[in-house]
This record gives sequence, C-alpha cells and structure tokens, in this order.
Amino acid sequence: MSDKKPIPFLDLKAQQVRIATDLRRRLDTVLEHCQFVLGPEVRELEAELAKFCGAKHCVSVSSGTDALQIAMMAEDIGRGDAVFLPAFTYTATAEVPLLLGATPVFVDVDPRTFQIDPAHLRQRIAEVRAAGKLKPRAIIGVDLFGQPADWPALAEIARSDELFLLDDLAQSFGASLHGKMLGSQADATATSFFPSKPLGAYGDGGALFTESEDRAELYRSLRTHGEGKTRYEVLRTGMNGRLDSIQAAVLLAKLTVFPEELLARERIARVYDQRLGNAVTTPRRVPDSASAWAIYAILLPDEAGRDRVQAALRADGVPTAIYYPRPLHRQPAYSAQHDDSALPVSEDLAGRILALPIHPDLTEDDVDRICGAVLAAVS
Repeated sequence: MSDKKPIPFLDLKAQQVRIATDLRRRLDTVLEHCQFVLGPEVRELEAELAKFCGAKHCVSVSSGTDALQIAMMAEDIGRGDAVFLPAFTYTATAEVPLLLGATPVFVDVDPRTFQIDPAHLRQRIAEVRAAGKLKPRAIIGVDLFGQPADWPALAEIARSDELFLLDDLAQSFGASLHGKMLGSQADATATSFFPSKPLGAYGDGGALFTESEDRAELYRSLRTHGEGKTRYEVLRTGMNGRLDSIQAAVLLAKLTVFPEELLARERIARVYDQRLGNAVTTPRRVPDSASAWAIYAILLPDEAGRDRVQAALRADGVPTAIYYPRPLHRQPAYSAQHDDSALPVSEDLAGRILALPIHPDLTEDDVDRICGAVLAAVS
C-alpha cells in the first residue's frame, strides 16, 4: 500500500470552503424566514437556472428521478407504451417508465462517446412497431458523463415518429452543443442536483426545463399533489415532488462558482487526454460541444485488465469507480422487460470502463499523480 495521502474522488469540503461566506448567508436567510419548502430561494433558483441554460421555463423538483417521472406523467405515458432509452446509463432512466406501467426499450450506444446510437434507435423503433405489442411513445436521450447526446438527430427521429422527446440531463447540466447550453433541445429536459453532480445540492434536488408554458404549468401542479390555483383544489393525480428552500440556497451559492468549475473540469480532462491518450482509450469528444465532465471514463482492453489497473490505483491512493458494471438490460429488475435484442456495445463497455477522479479541486500535483499511476499500471 502507498503511504501517500489518498486523493478524494469528489471533494465537497474543499468546494464548501470556497463558497462558505455566501453559503452561510443564504442558509441563515432561510432559517430566518422559515419558508422551508418552495420558499423565495426556490423561485430565485428557477429564474437563475433558466437564464443559465437559455430555457424559457424552469420548474424545480425534489430529485432528478422525480423530474423524469413528472415529465412522463404530464404526457400520460403508461401501460402499453414503449419508451426508448440507452442501455448504458443509470437505473433511474429505466425505472420511471416501469413505475408508470410503460415498457423501457433498450438501445445501444456509441462505443467512444457513450451516447445513445441514433441508427440503432431507428432500428429499435421499427422493431417495436413491427411487433405490434407496444405503442412507441417517447425517447429519453441521456447526456452521459457530462457530454451531450446527438440532439439534432434525436429531434429528427422524434418528429418523424411523433414521439415525446425527453432529455435526461442529470449528469450534464452546464454542457453545450453547437454553441447552445443544454436545456432546450428536447420537448422537456430533466436534471439532477444530487451532491456528486457538477452542480450538486447537499441532498436530493432536480429541475425540469421546457419551452412550453403549458407544460411548465402542468409540472408545477404535478410536483404539488396535482393542485390547481389553490392548495386544496386537486385537478389531477400528482406527487410530492417539491424542492426544499435550503437546497435551493445551496445551489444558488454554488452557481456563483459553477462557470469556473466547468473550466477547471475541462482543463483536467484535457490533461488526461494528452497524458493518457496513447496508453488507454480515452473518451471521444462529441463534435462542436463542451462537456460538463461529471465523469471521465477510460477504457481498458478487458475486464481482467481493468481489475488489475483498478487494484494498482487503489494501492497508490488513487480512487476509481465503475460506471456501469452491468448494462440495464442485464439487470434483474429489467431483464424480463428486454426483448433479447443484441446490445453488444453496452455489454462490452460494462466490462472495460473505469472512471478517474475529475473535480474542480484537484490540484496539478493530484492530476500528475493520477496520470502517473495510470501509466504505471498499464505499462
């Protein structure tokens, strides 16, 4: 074992030091007014988030998963409906359609950017239509690891097949495509403020973005038990999906340093690209985009090689993580829903992928040490 101090995979304490004054001021304000749910900080946050990503409407909610659920509830997606989504992503993307009675239909991904493959998506939609058992209703594109999905291609497919298009931006708030921030590329966009995300709260939180005033109004109703103009006018079946004022205060403080943090993540990613690109497979950049770099994932030749590298890095005090060790169609919760379609890229990635630390508070020495450890482990 190395006697070096372990490098943190995520360092929220260091970030807290940088925002301490503004954070304390905002938290004290919440404690003074005692409007702990949907207080004035929530309205301020919604305005700032919409401004940041260029969306017309932002509706904050209690988590990224609840954001996905509210968006699909608003479209009345349920039993007999097919929802197309990538097989290589976090479980929340697939569990929400199932919770609503719909069927997730898994689609393979690009082997280097890890984003949903538009060509395979078209194939899967055609297969479902031909089978005649399910009605294609929606596409969920996931901006995985910080990079954007191919939104022009996904929007074209959604239009041609008359499908609701939902952007799962949980890992990538702050990313852009073709010079435009993500948040308005789909019919609706859902994001997460889980603490490990590029913009993270100190608990659960999320938001929905849309260009539609009608959808935004419906989202606000659904997040608050389906209420109408008054608290006890119940127009529809909703849920308890509101954002706490304290989490909004935390996010407002973090927004003040968020642009600089994105730049820091990009600088680290470029060092990884340059130092590691000839030794391991590094992620391919989506053309004409900027990543939020929630995760920087390299690929090793095989699972045994990954295990050796991960063990060597652990012994050297360098943490890693595997996102994701098993694609969704191979998970017990979803295997019964899968139609046995081959998804070879997702299965291959699950056996070879390894995430390195990438956060704004890594020092140059930290990054140099991480690179050196990886190079030594694969040599």
